[in-house]
Order: sequence, then C-alpha cells, then structure tokens
Amino acid sequence: MTLSWQQRAVSPAEAVGVVQSGHHVFLHGACATSHVLERALAERAAHLRDVTAYQLHKAGPEPLVAPELEGHVRVVAMFCGPAVRQAVAEGRADYVPVFLSDIPHLFRARTWPLDVAIVQLSPPDVHGYCSLGTSVDVARSAVDTATHVIAEINHQMPRTLGAGMIHISELDAYTVTDRPLPEEPARELDEVSRAIGQHVADLVPDGATLQLGIGAIPAAVCAALHGKHDLRLYTEMFSDAVVDLMEAGAFSRRHEAVTSFVSGTRRLYDFVHNNPMVLFQPSDVTNDTAEIRRHSRMTAINCALEVDLTGQVCADSIGHRVYSGIGGQMDFIRGAALAPGGKAIIALPSTALGGRVSRIVPELAPGAGVVTTRGHVQFVVTEYGVADLRGRSLRERALLLAEIAHPDHRIALRHVATGRRAFVKG
Repeated sequence: MTLSWQQRAVSPAEAVGVVQSGHHVFLHGACATSHVLERALAERAAHLRDVTAYQLHKAGPEPLVAPELEGHVRVVAMFCGPAVRQAVAEGRADYVPVFLSDIPHLFRARTWPLDVAIVQLSPPDVHGYCSLGTSVDVARSAVDTATHVIAEINHQMPRTLGAGMIHISELDAYTVTDRPLPEEPARELDEVSRAIGQHVADLVPDGATLQLGIGAIPAAVCAALHGKHDLRLYTEMFSDAVVDLMEAGAFSRRHEAVTSFVSGTRRLYDFVHNNPMVLFQPSDVTNDTAEIRRHSRMTAINCALEVDLTGQVCADSIGHRVYSGIGGQMDFIRGAALAPGGKAIIALPSTALGGRVSRIVPELAPGAGVVTTRGHVQFVVTEYGVADLRGRSLRERALLLAEIAHPDHRIALRHVATGRRAFVKG
C-alpha cells in the first residue's frame, strides 16, 4: 500500500539529521522560518562543528546565535533582525552587506555553496506541489541549488502563486505541523508618521507603481493614499497596510501585485492564500533594476536611519553597529529613478531619542554605512516637508535638507551648511 504524504513525514530531529559538520545551511526567512526545524538544528549543532547558516531577517527567536553554540554553528546574516544584532556586535555572527537582488546569484554561482536548505512550505496540492508560502525571495534559489532540501510542511502556511512551487518529491525529508505563523501587527500611527505619510502621498500620482516596505512610515503612506486611483504594486515585500489599500479600491484590478515576500498578521496571510492577484517572484526578479525601470511612474519609498547634508543615506547601521541591512533599497532607488516618470523617495522622522538627536546630520556617524549614495538620492521626506535634491549642488542640497530638519536642530544645520567652503557660493 502506498503511504500518503503525511505518513511519510518524520520527526524534526530526523529531518535535520542530514546536516553534518562543515555544512553550509540556508534558513527560510521572515515569518516563513521553520522554528520547529531550527530548534532541532540547534540541538543537533551542539554535537557538530563549523556549520554555517545563511539567513535574511527572521521573525521570532534565534537559537543558533546562542553563545554556547559558538564554534558549532555560525550565522551569516544578510539582514540583521533584533535577535542577531548583538551576536554580530560581539563577533559571534557575521553580517554581509549585499543587495537583495544579488543574493540568488551568490547561491547559484556557488560563492555560497549550500549543502542543505531548510524551508517551511504549504501542504501539497492534488498534484503534489507545495508552495514556499509567504517568502519566495532568496529561498527559491536556495532550494534550487542546495544538495538537500528539508522542510516543515505547515497546514497554516498559505499557498501562494508564482515562482514558489516545489514538488513534494524534491524534498529529502519533511516534518508536518499545524501551527500559527509569527505575526507582526501594525503599530498605532503617531503624528510624525502621519505627517510623513501625507508628504509622501502628495508625491504619488494616480496610476503610479509602488514599492513599499514594512513599518510605521509605509503604513502611514498607505493610509494617506486612500484617495488615489489605479495604483499598481511592484515591490520586494508588503504588509497589512497594503491589504487595506487594496480593499479600499486604490489599486488597479487589471494588474497583479508582484512581491517576493510578505510579513504581517493572519489577515495578510489569508489574503495572499490562493490569490491570483498576488504573484510571488524571487528577489532577483522583483529587485532587478532592469525590471523595476520598466514600470511607468515607479515610486520607490524607503526609510533611513540618518541622512547627511550632502544627501548620503545610512540605512543599515548606527555608527559601526549593524542595525538591519542593505536589503532592496538601492535596487529600487536606482530602478525608480530610471523609470519613466519615476520617483525615488527616502522617508524618515526628523529626530531620534525623543527629539534629542537629529536624523538630518552634518555628516554620518563614524562607521555608518552609505546604502544610498548622494549621487542616487532624489527626494528626502521628513514630517517637516520634502527636499527635492535632483540636480542640486552640495550647497543647495545642504540648505534644502536643513529646512526639513526639526526646528530645534535647523539653525545649527544651516550654520554648517553655510560655513563649509564646499557649500559656499563662489
């Protein structure tokens, strides 16, 4: 008698048994991380040496960066979430600054050769095809290039359409669960976020194609776009705020929303389940500058930690301390700038630490990473307005950026802007 697919499942410990010392392992990211298999891997890794684990940002706990696993497993993060930052700062994990569009090539070229890919999948359909669910992004290339693929098949993982299909026969081993995915509820929007959202929305014309991220500012932008019409979505990721905007009728129903992953609440996961209007593609497609620039009125909206008076944008570190990652910011900033009628927008609150620190700064903090160069920057937005830096000299952009800084810091920034020789007329 032929066993059903569920009867062929094994325990998490049996599934990760393929991982050996010296192996290079990929871990599925965002809310698609298999915490069941990761916990089993952490237990196994305690008896192994020199395992390398590649990952993007992952929601939830990070057992592999525990101090006691140093020497047994080393996480290589291409985007640092909260649980990895301390390990990177202490030298127990590594951070790779890399464009999201480039990561699949690193797997395919075997710059990062993968022995094992660990993913979370939706249950197979009647034809035996599972889906990578909420995160196709770089997981597609990891699955395609890894020697072994092991999976958690979760009955609560949505089946998403596009490039994330994997036949169950391609799996070396799998375990079966029925557990909720991690959720990232939206925060209550404050006045600063709402003001930024409105300024950004004023730059978005009807018929624009949007790239949005996650967090208070993208959510505020979506809230301010409810009066727009015929919008389209071509983005690396989106959250619940986009669902609100879609259900309000702001998006065209003639065009699929294209993304590489989603992160939010159960409402979002239910929305993308078997939804033919949401197409999941790998990040070397969604973040390909040549693809991005094809979209008329492409409007890329990205956030930053600080911007200096020449327009340099830091988005991945606070000084020397790695905070997040490059992600897809430059992919979309450049693509949008090259698109017909496109706009590249950097949005950030004017201050941090309760207003004590300006995010518009004379110069970036020592060690700060320049994610978007001053040659690529276009619009910078704070709650105090919009600085259009296109074609502006160093002197002009310094004065424009000082004008959208917080009033408490504006005079000091103007003084710097007018006092530097490079910024002075003649």
